[in-house]
Amino acid sequence: MPLFARVLGADFDALPPAVQRLHRAQGMRRYHGEVEVRRGHGPLSRILAAATRLPPAGTGPAQVDIRAGREEERWTRRIGGRAMPSRLWESRGLLCERLGLARFGFRLHAQDDAILWRVARVSVFGIPLPAAWFRDVVARESGQDGRYHFDVRAAMPVVGLLVHYRGWLHVE
Repeated sequence: MPLFARVLGADFDALPPAVQRLHRAQGMRRYHGEVEVRRGHGPLSRILAAATRLPPAGTGPAQVDIRAGREEERWTRRIGGRAMPSRLWESRGLLCERLGLARFGFRLHAQDDAILWRVARVSVFGIPLPAAWFRDVVARESGQDGRYHFDVRAAMPVVGLLVHYRGWLHVE
């Protein structure tokens, strides 16, 4: 069973076709689309964005390579000439993602024909951080006009906006 279908359970089958196609495919696949990225401007925002390999500000093409196996997926998002690799797996009902120096555990919910991601736990260098610091890190995946759409916003208290990127991919 694909990773996102395992984490979401029966709710996976109610998602839009483009979202299901992207998450059902196994092996290596490459998707192309468009993205708009806004970045925070404060010094802490820039440091944290660099540590997690977040994309630069701008608008333009996006490419996402996904290598999906039975136990994990490896995603490489290419935005603005920069690669943002991550590894995803399931642990105790959470979708876990290693992104740069950080390791996240997300609760996924299917709601209004979309997948909503909410942070449940975070660690950096293996040191747990309060999940409340990450309450403004949210992601949404949806389908519109046959395309897979994404909207990811990461902000933190005191630090402010780290990144907000949104766009779409062709999923065939």
